[in-house]
Amino acid sequence: MIELDNVAYSYGGGELLSEISLKLSPGSFHFLTGPSGAGKTTFLKLCYGALRPTSGQVRLFNTDLRNMTRDDIALSRRRIGVVHQDCQFLDHLSVTENVSLPLTVAGHDTLAEQSNLRELLKWVGLFDRADALPPELSGGERQRAALARAVIMSPDVILADEPTGNIDWEMSQRLLQLLLELNRMGKTIMVATHDLNLIRTAKNQVQARVLRISNRRLQLAGADL
Repeated sequence: MIELDNVAYSYGGGELLSEISLKLSPGSFHFLTGPSGAGKTTFLKLCYGALRPTSGQVRLFNTDLRNMTRDDIALSRRRIGVVHQDCQFLDHLSVTENVSLPLTVAGHDTLAEQSNLRELLKWVGLFDRADALPPELSGGERQRAALARAVIMSPDVILADEPTGNIDWEMSQRLLQLLLELNRMGKTIMVATHDLNLIRTAKNQVQARVLRISNRRLQLAGADL
């Protein structure tokens, strides 16, 4: 689905990532850890084509990123849902309108899709907040809205960048359960996080692979988590 082969990425004259190789298989669950500034967000951007590697090969759904046009990448991105760390919304639009933006952009804003949207808002526990504006939401509600927006197009892969970074443990658990449920539906999941307790909790429920970025390289984390 997404493959990185000996990828390197340089920024500001220095190499941030080096010799990165990884294959995200269908239905797999990955955690990505590492200190602040190690390059976790950059790594995720390489995975969904927002950045092109300085060297090495990135393949999105069996197509080399180097041979893809902007339109090609945009089409591939419909198969990849991204939960950004800052989860920005348009403050003048309601939760429903923000979550459904990908449908509108893709021209899929049909009655059937609107029905699916209502079910999705129920699933993330925001049905009663459908008409609220983003500034009125709590941190946990914003994160669940961001997840709903990321999966509204029923992507094959979900990449989440520190989705529990600004919410309490109870809400982190709730968000984790939503991600685990998506994985049980066959979705490929990668979560970048500092929260080792979250990883430990997940590993009791799913066969998760834990990766760590250290000294510019990607390593398989040990069992000491």
